Amino acid sequence: QLVESGGGEAQAGGSLKLSCAGSAYILENCGMVWYRQTKGKEEKLVSVRKDGTPVYEDTVKGRFTLSHDRSKNTLYLEMNNLRPEDSAIYYCASDFVRARGWSSGGSCLRGAFNYWGQGTQVTVS
Repeated sequence: QLVESGGGEAQAGGSLKLSCAGSAYILENCGMVWYRQTKGKEEKLVSVRKDGTPVYEDTVKGRFTLSHDRSKNTLYLEMNNLRPEDSAIYYCASDFVRARGWSSGGSCLRGAFNYWGQGTQVTVS
């Protein structure tokens, strides 16, 4: 299970820090991804490689930073220099297909689907 928090309102140029809490196995071994969704459009923002290195999409590169606090089993997405177009619902999720073969100690699927959090709203004005 994944639980996001930290969304809210910010002014353009401001910052917010989102959290994604989950099991240590999922956060470490399931190719975690941050997405955002606006009006039915889903956009990938950053994904985590097997070695833990984050890979950022161009739209957020240099503004967003992913970190992983293993003592708290939590991923963070620090968002700086926010723009109105960053307004969206933000989700963290596992990526079973990309993480296939990374580890055999657990599952990156909830039933037949990737793990998804409930989302957290970010509004930038």
